[in-house]
Amino acid sequence: MTTRGVLYVHSAPRALCPHVEWAVAGVLGARVNLDWIRQPASPGTWRAEFSWQGDPGTASKLASALRGWHLLRFEVTAEPCSAAEGERYSSTPELGIFHAVTGMHGDILIPEDRLRAAVGRASRGESELEAEIQKLLGKPWDDELEPFRYAGEGAPVRWLHQVV
Repeated sequence: MTTRGVLYVHSAPRALCPHVEWAVAGVLGARVNLDWIRQPASPGTWRAEFSWQGDPGTASKLASALRGWHLLRFEVTAEPCSAAEGERYSSTPELGIFHAVTGMHGDILIPEDRLRAAVGRASRGESELEAEIQKLLGKPWDDELEPFRYAGEGAPVRWLHQVV
């Protein structure tokens, strides 16, 4: 069984770029050369995208390999396959890492125990239920990463076509 996914490095200092490539290569078992372009949302940083194919769990391994680098903003996605649900990892220096399981249409699937815990915290007055749900959906990460998701001038554009 294999799955496909994409690694989005939203911002990395120039000195960290080769280390990102080495970490990704270590997970995938093959040399990786990313096409780095300037990140206009954070001058002095670079961005890259990389499509990968591998065993289910590869997204988790990629996220684990990159998660300890404080100056790095990234996302890793994996498509669902017959052996596993899809996944999404988002990481920012301020918030750390977020993980979500995704269904075949890209929707975030929230496990029952996480929902029960969120409702419990809200019912005890520890937080607001809406804030808990926003965290379960990754909204704080989306809010922080959104300015970094837009490609700068000169970024490669990939058009995907489906032929029926």
